[in-house]
Amino acid sequence: MTSPDPRTPSSLPHGVWAGLWAAVPLLPGVIAFGMVYGLLARQAGLSLAAATAMSVVVFAGAAQFTAVSMWGQAGGGLIVLTTLMINLRHLLMGASVAPHLRGQPGSWKALLAFGLTDESYALAISGYLRGEGSREFFLGANLAIYGGWVLSTLAGGILGGLVVDPGRWGVGLVFPLTFLGLLVPLLVRPVTGVVALASGIVAVATAAWLPGKGNLVLAILVGSGIGAIVEAWWTPTR
Repeated sequence: MTSPDPRTPSSLPHGVWAGLWAAVPLLPGVIAFGMVYGLLARQAGLSLAAATAMSVVVFAGAAQFTAVSMWGQAGGGLIVLTTLMINLRHLLMGASVAPHLRGQPGSWKALLAFGLTDESYALAISGYLRGEGSREFFLGANLAIYGGWVLSTLAGGILGGLVVDPGRWGVGLVFPLTFLGLLVPLLVRPVTGVVALASGIVAVATAAWLPGKGNLVLAILVGSGIGAIVEAWWTPTR
């Protein structure tokens, strides 16, 4: 008996639950930073409703942190431009998963694009590369990260100014360690290792002279270019 097509409605609950469950190990990091964002947003002068609404509508952690840090010190246009630059990496992540979503309805593509994050992308692309990915799994991963982010923002906002210096608790290590955990399982091919190494070198080397997250955008572009070149030349040995 053949297995059911993972794109059929009958497999929707199973795929979504699989994506939700796969994202559970990442939730502590998401929740920690969501609470820190909520705290910082309140300290910057945002109301609880405004801070939470930003997480509901914008749903972009790095962009939200940047917007809060610039709040009251820069105009709206500059804040929008800066956060746009930070989120340019989503274009590359979207281009990476696009081949796996060919033939899917536009409504599904739009829904998955809205929920796309670094964490859910890593889970989704890993599934696709293993031949086990599906739009339902992708959706489940998105929902887990989205729910954790919004609820933790609300909790952090409620705590308000009770925590004066969130950095003293070492929460700055949560995201780097999370992304290292996401990266390591992807390093199964020499090409991937070359791209990761090159991107890391560029990101570190340019961090001091590129404002905001410009070094990350440059690292992504350079890594993608190197990956395309190496992929074209690389011939796996059999």
